[in-house]
Amino acid sequence: MAHMLSFDFGTGGVRAGVYDTDHRRMLGQADASYATQFPRAGWAEQAPGDWRVALRAAGRAVLRETGQTKIDAVCCATTASTVAVCQRDGTPLSPALLWMDCRAQAESDRTTALDHPVMRFCGGSDAVEWLVPKSMWLKRNQPDVWAKAEIVCEALDYVNFDLTGEWVGSRMNAACKWNYDSESHSFVPEIYEAFGIPELIGKLPQRIVPVGGVIGTMRPEMAADLGLENCPVVAQGGIDAHIGILGADTVEPGGMLFIGGTSIVQLVQLAEEGDVSGFWGPYPNALTDGHWLVECGQVAAGSMLNWLAAEMFGLDNEGHAALISRVADKPDRSDGLLALDYMMGNRTPYRDGALRGALMGLTLGHTRADIYAAAVDSIALGSANVISVLKSRGVSIDRVKMAGGIVKNAAWLQATVDAMGLPVQVVREDNLSLVGTAVAAASAIGVFPDLKSAAKACVVPGIELHPDPRRADWFANALPLYREATDKLRPVLHHLAHRQMGMLS
Repeated sequence: MAHMLSFDFGTGGVRAGVYDTDHRRMLGQADASYATQFPRAGWAEQAPGDWRVALRAAGRAVLRETGQTKIDAVCCATTASTVAVCQRDGTPLSPALLWMDCRAQAESDRTTALDHPVMRFCGGSDAVEWLVPKSMWLKRNQPDVWAKAEIVCEALDYVNFDLTGEWVGSRMNAACKWNYDSESHSFVPEIYEAFGIPELIGKLPQRIVPVGGVIGTMRPEMAADLGLENCPVVAQGGIDAHIGILGADTVEPGGMLFIGGTSIVQLVQLAEEGDVSGFWGPYPNALTDGHWLVECGQVAAGSMLNWLAAEMFGLDNEGHAALISRVADKPDRSDGLLALDYMMGNRTPYRDGALRGALMGLTLGHTRADIYAAAVDSIALGSANVISVLKSRGVSIDRVKMAGGIVKNAAWLQATVDAMGLPVQVVREDNLSLVGTAVAAASAIGVFPDLKSAAKACVVPGIELHPDPRRADWFANALPLYREATDKLRPVLHHLAHRQMGMLS
């Protein structure tokens, strides 16, 4: 019997779990939260020290709950593109730039001008969220911090350093966010030179380990902090949603993992390189050897609904739940309204960090429920747009597995299934990222021969949910209007975004 300790670092906190590979189940879970600061419009920051505190709190709690004093392997997943800048001993030099921070829009725009073969893996440019544009911004705007920085890394690398004392990068993160050549398994210094940050290559973790590879063993001090009697193997993880592919067993082409939470990530794998312009990728070997990973997604989703309920309507959790029920009972109440879901820009298929949210068609007769329903439908239309554009690129999807906070919001869940027009396997209980990291850890120590077989053995089952034909027709008719509004309002939304970012007087 083998036991895996998993950590999933999300936007608001970390969840820890202990997984039993013999019985294929989580024995227990525990959470610990940390805060996000928003010092300016479009900025979002966290304190790396808070991740350390939360890791220990959640880890100790789940080990106590499950009665485990020995663990065979540990693996972590974190948000991608949450960038920490620190000294080699792990001391932070500034707050970490959270994944949703979009201050580096101008730097992101600059990356479109580079013609280099490796840039085709990311569709020809870097997203505003990613480590490279954020590094460009730091060098230009905080040169003292940049000069002192010995390590520029992602949250995952920082956490793994805390666990092992070794600076190691994940091949997944490097492939998807660092302009790393995951086909030849090498850094590309000329890309960083072209972007004006040649020194970045020396600040990044130099050892790149694939998902499910062995980083090393846990530091004795960390094992003692967690209350462990042994120092388990620490396996390489990756991006939280992407690691969920292993828990969902959507590894093979044709499957899609849909994670709806603070943001939305839709993930597919291709059997070979293909044209997926408008999306991120395809990245070779990012998760599993021989597959090409494609990232799709929406920046604002659950965060948009929580903001609307709490900040705009002043509702507590109970009030928000009641509002969700009202909208779920009468989902067509938004007819005649149209919202755009770009509260923090668009990830795909427009890849435009300067888009902004909008709500159109309002009258004095509209209520909170009507506005909330319009917001729900805008997120669902964004998801339908992703599916539609993928199809136009020749990517067929025959099975979808859905998980995350979306499954707890009946209005949002059903609207999304209706808008996509596909049956969906809904996972209501297990955290797929936690299971996915357990899969990676088990593969690392040889419980299973490889990631594919481990994913099939440990797959989390789902319950099938079907689209409502009438609402599916409504969304199909609304999608062209959503696209038209995006195209026509783009100049106005860009102008407002530039003003928010202080780029215009």
